[in-house]
Amino acid sequence: MSDPAVTRPPRPKKKKRRFGGTHAQIRTALAFYKVSSWVTGIFLLLLVAEMVMKYMLQIPPVIVGGLNLYTAVLIAHGWLYVVYLFADFRLWQLMRWPFSKFIVIALGGVVPFLSFIVEARTHKQVLAELAAHPEAAKRY
Repeated sequence: MSDPAVTRPPRPKKKKRRFGGTHAQIRTALAFYKVSSWVTGIFLLLLVAEMVMKYMLQIPPVIVGGLNLYTAVLIAHGWLYVVYLFADFRLWQLMRWPFSKFIVIALGGVVPFLSFIVEARTHKQVLAELAAHPEAAKRY
């Protein structure tokens, strides 16, 4: 028989997950991040191909209507990477992840093929966290 004087220790409360926005806002930020990740990744691969053509194969720049395509790809990737960083920051802010996660995601736009891998993992992680915490409230 159990002794009524002996009580069980209280269970630790499960820490409530808080997001920086609603589920709809997070899903919108996730879609924007996904598109920017793919576009930045494709332009990074074009940039790598351009560097191979320019420096290894010694192919001269392609000029169309006075526009150097090598330089155009370089500039386009640079600006698309800025958009990618904005999308990364927005998702990171809404998910309230540690800063190290922001840095890892940001590196996805610098290393060839990494943006596709990081995007797939981040996408799965966001959906899993949203599914695990349907009750999660905004932080405000």
